[in-house]
Amino acid sequence: MKDLFLVLFLLSATTDRIFVNSRLFKGFMSDRKVKNIFVDGKIDPAFIAESIAKHSSQTGIGGHSIFMGQVRKDEINGKFVSAIEFTAHEALALTQMHQIRADIFEKYPLHCMHVHHSLGTINAGEICLFVFTSSAHRKPATDACTEIVERLKAELPIWGKEIFEDDTHQWKQNT
Repeated sequence: MKDLFLVLFLLSATTDRIFVNSRLFKGFMSDRKVKNIFVDGKIDPAFIAESIAKHSSQTGIGGHSIFMGQVRKDEINGKFVSAIEFTAHEALALTQMHQIRADIFEKYPLHCMHVHHSLGTINAGEICLFVFTSSAHRKPATDACTEIVERLKAELPIWGKEIFEDDTHQWKQNT
């Protein structure tokens, strides 16, 4: 794959085409390191509070937006969900999240973005997703946070197995 990009880059350089602006090439050549979004187990509320507190010294930030996904104790066909066991194709998910991150930073004037998603068994009432965006103003932070959550749910290969109180299970639809 790298060879293909090198050939296309050299071709574009010799023909004065601006291939550098393509989304695919930007994702490949991004200066940002691929960040691991995965956390083993639940996301601890103390970690969330600490993440928020760390931003209080950054006086250029005027707006934060936070989304926290929590496992619900849904009733499905007369049975109650006691937990969700999350699994993922981690390498692919991280690559796709890296592209989402690049797209969001290109689209919105953010100061920072943090995304954490649980793997393993998360009990009802526990936090399994934490998305936190910050910008100089409220609207970009809010819009970016919403878009990240929607894209994460639609594009990342992460699956949830709903475990019922009677120890039976079903695979959760990505909603």
